Amino acid sequence: MNTIELMRDRLALMQVEHLDIEDESAQHAGHAGARSGGGHYRLHIVSAAFNGKTTLARHRMVYDALGDLMHHHIHALSITAHTPEEL
Repeated sequence: MNTIELMRDRLALMQVEHLDIEDESAQHAGHAGARSGGGHYRLHIVSAAFNGKTTLARHRMVYDALGDLMHHHIHALSITAHTPEEL
């Protein structure tokens, strides 16, 4: 299973209504994080679980869901997190 599939599996537990993950690792070739094997990803996620949460709290929820992937598979992650009502 590749990193994007692992991310999708873990984030699915958050009642996701929309999830888009882009691998931007190729744009960072030669970067220290790329040399260590961690990828660069852009994530757009829509979930009712974000209702009433600040941007910081939403990002923490994503980081918590991804768990150890943040230490091994993911070097950088850009997150856009919305509720369904915000779209």
